[in-house]
Amino acid sequence: MKLTICHLYGNLMNTYGDNGNLLMLQHRGKKMGLDVETVLVSIGDKFEPNQYDIVFFGGGQDYEQSIVSQDLQTKKEDLTHYIENNGVVLGICGGFQLLGHYYINAAGQRLEGIGAIDYYTLNQVNNRYIGDIEIHNDDVNETYLGYENHNGRTFLGPTVAPLGRVVNGFGNNNEDKTEGARYKNVFCSYFHGPLLVRNQHLADRIIQTAIKRKDRQ
Repeated sequence: MKLTICHLYGNLMNTYGDNGNLLMLQHRGKKMGLDVETVLVSIGDKFEPNQYDIVFFGGGQDYEQSIVSQDLQTKKEDLTHYIENNGVVLGICGGFQLLGHYYINAAGQRLEGIGAIDYYTLNQVNNRYIGDIEIHNDDVNETYLGYENHNGRTFLGPTVAPLGRVVNGFGNNNEDKTEGARYKNVFCSYFHGPLLVRNQHLADRIIQTAIKRKDRQ
């Protein structure tokens, strides 16, 4: 079976080793006997929702995010279609933020997301959430370990579940004990480190979710 991964803005959104998540998806997919292909989709490229089994959208600095935010609007309809049709997505930090309604960056600039998932992100003044973090996903009884480093404070809407409950660390906003987001087959997190290298069981879950969706098509 072939597994096609879209690396969304992979030449711009790759802060703090986030591309390690892509390498882990490739590695685990090949271990499962899959023929793994990765396609870069970036500025000016069209996103074809029927061509991909997994979309990986990493984090970026505020400058890169401002560029991506503008171009992302041209892909809004197709990305939203992909998500609503149970397409599998992994969004990290900036990628996580831009799948939501908007992100207020450290300078107070509002960057528009695509509003595919119901959450928004505010900034902090002269502060960041930095350090080791542990969360637990009660739905599947899995623990995820990682490292967070973000200025943004994300607040989930009522239709969105967190990736996990914060055991140690700050999480989305240091208020409601949520970290990341789960909506349909979308997995989002503020974990850098990167997330999947430290949590192979989550990498396998994401790939297996993509395989099940592919089998149903």
